[in-house]
Order: sequence, then structure tokens, then C-alpha cells
Amino acid sequence: MTDHAGAGGLRLHHVTEGAPEPSGRVVLVHGFTQTQTAWEPVAARLRARWRLLRVDLPGHGGSAGVRVGFEEAAALLGETGGRAAYVGYSLGGRLCLRLALDRPELVRALVLLGASPGIADPAARAERRAADEALAAGIERDGVAAFLDRWLAGPLFATLPRDRAGREDRLANTPEGLVAALRLLGAGVQAPLWDRLAGLHCPTLLVAGALDAKFAALAAEMATAIGPAAHLELVPGAGHAVHLERPAEVAALLDGFLTAHLTAGSEAPHQGAAPPRPGNRDRAAPRGSGAADGGEGH
Repeated sequence: MTDHAGAGGLRLHHVTEGAPEPSGRVVLVHGFTQTQTAWEPVAARLRARWRLLRVDLPGHGGSAGVRVGFEEAAALLGETGGRAAYVGYSLGGRLCLRLALDRPELVRALVLLGASPGIADPAARAERRAADEALAAGIERDGVAAFLDRWLAGPLFATLPRDRAGREDRLANTPEGLVAALRLLGAGVQAPLWDRLAGLHCPTLLVAGALDAKFAALAAEMATAIGPAAHLELVPGAGHAVHLERPAEVAALLDGFLTAHLTAGSEAPHQGAAPPRPGNRDRAAPRGSGAADGGEGH
């Protein structure tokens, strides 16, 4: 079922599918240049057991005309998904994290794949804003197809097979929508959330590809900052786009996590997971990398 939701005239396109609502609602949130369709390889393995809601973020897919800032986009995501488990990749993960911190009553459980809490250093954020502006100018100048050729050829996606990149799906985005997403939702304009992570109490699963050294390190740092509610999983043989590279493994991780936390009596923060791996939040590369904090972390 395809629908829209929103307030004040703003709407997010979304698709609802899968098992009946009592099974537990799961909201799947894509990354920059993707649409809700990107989740299909994972959704195909989950819809028999879970009620799935796949959202098009502002500037993307059926929500291409929505123009809101980062905080407003997170709020609009919550209005669309309601009380549910939220699963977000990269840009989608940053928005799910903001929603979980702002509206904890809506987020029963949280899964972040290849995501960041933002860039802590003001100078690095300014560098990132400039880098995103350059990307936006490139889209305006060359169009979406040429931009995607450069984007998907970058080192962040070196392990992503061409036939799993979803290029045709990404081509459905408009240049105006992607430019707006870069300027309004990029990590350079996002208020960093590092100092709020200790207040995150919902069960949280942090996932990264084992070959994605940058975001694996970020996930470890986040797990340490969050504390007992967090659990870290690295997917062997996968890079940044872990849900596209290893959909079966990611679906299995999600199914186990959801089973543990969307059943009756499982509302308390997760206490039984393996302890998070130690991380050093002061490492320069993850927290102060500016434009290098890249890929679909935009």
C-alpha cells in the first residue's frame, strides 16, 4: 500500500507492506540518492514476519518536493512512521537517531547502519558544508546521471557490486531534490548529536561493514557513548552500503534484533547483548574529518 503522511501541507511518500500490524511495525529509511526501493533486498526477507513501512526522505523519490531542515525532517519521519522500530542507513540513520533523541516515545528500537551522529568540530562542519555545496553545484551543472557516475565510483563504494548499486532507482531522483537534500540535510548543517548519545535508552543496534573502516570505528565509538543499550555488529566482507552488499546477513541481524525487542515485555533497554567494543571518541578521523565523513553519510 502506497500512502503519504505529514502535517502543515508537508508529506512523506511511503509504502506499507508485510505482516499485519500486531507483528510489530518497522520503518526502513534509506540513504542519500536512494529511495525506499533500495530496501527491497532486505524487505523481501522480512515482510513475511514484520509490518514494514518504507519511507522516501525529503528530496528523494516520491518526497522529492519536500523541503525541510534536518530537525524538521526527523520530526516528519516520526509523524509518518509512528511508534515503531526505526532502521536507518547513513543519512537515514542520522535522521532516525535524531528522532530517537527528540521523540523517544516513538522509537521502540533503533538500528543504525553506516551512520554518524554528525561532525563535532565546527571547522570540520564548515568544510563539510563547502564540500556539499560543491556537490550540489555539480548536480545543478551536470545532472543526476553524471553525478551518480562519479558518486558510485568513489572509494566508499569500492566493494559495492555494480548490479547491486540500484543506479536505475537513484536516477528516479530529481536534481532539485538531491540538491535540496545536500543543502538542508547534510552533515555540515546538522547539529552534532555526540553529547546526547548517553541519553539514548532504547535498544540500539549499530551495524557497519567490516571493510568500512571509517564507519566501523564510528559505530564502536557510538556504542561506547550510548552504553548498555547499544550492541555493535560488523558484517564480514561488506563495505559502506552493507544492506545492498549483504542483504541476507543484514536481514538476519534485523530479524533477530526485532524478535528480541518487539515482543511483549521487551520495552526495556537491551541488557543481554554483548558489550560494545571500546572506541575512542577523540580519534581525529571519525569526529573531525569534515568532507571525508562522506558517502551516504550526507
